[in-house]
Amino acid sequence: MRRLRPTGGAGCRYVEGPEQRRLTRPGRRTRDRIVEAAAELMFHRGVGGTSIPDIQAAAGVSASQIYHYFGDKRGLVLAVVDFQTDARLDQQRPLLDHLDSIEALRAWCERAAERQEAAGCVGGCEIGSLAGELAETDPTARTGLAASFDRWEAPIRSGLSRMQDRGELSERADVAALATALLAAIQGGMLLAQVRRSSTAYRHAVSAVIDHIESYVVR
Repeated sequence: MRRLRPTGGAGCRYVEGPEQRRLTRPGRRTRDRIVEAAAELMFHRGVGGTSIPDIQAAAGVSASQIYHYFGDKRGLVLAVVDFQTDARLDQQRPLLDHLDSIEALRAWCERAAERQEAAGCVGGCEIGSLAGELAETDPTARTGLAASFDRWEAPIRSGLSRMQDRGELSERADVAALATALLAAIQGGMLLAQVRRSSTAYRHAVSAVIDHIESYVVR
């Protein structure tokens, strides 16, 4: 039976064990189909509102296939965390990899606001939604989600560090704290956007943090 195992370090991710690496191409396609179906259902219904039979029907698989690839529902949830993290980070590229100017930070955050508006501000953040549901009930999932947020924060910190290395950002700037503050503004803003069905709060939150970052720019 397959189990996900954590990598070491604070920014750990849940990765595939030897069983996953031995999957045949059809087996990998089946596994991926199950994860994608589960992710879609869990985003709209929540983890608690998504049953194994629901996932079976959506993915067109048997319960035994789900248990074969993931061991149990908990193993599938951990795979969904990784899937949603990869999908959301990929969605934000190439902007995410070039956050080394105030203009780039504003453009990146504005793109997210546009995506929210295109969806009618419905649904919120896929990763944030999982965190809200699982953080207090599943310690292993909480660890995986913390690693997901670390992965999201890392490109922000990296971009600010490059600005500081080039002398564009004051040495007084705590780039780690600023990166965390911006990610927190993004998450809080997305939650308010979901509740209020308006991206206004999100725009205010991220703009305030970016304005603060800009106050460290060397003129």
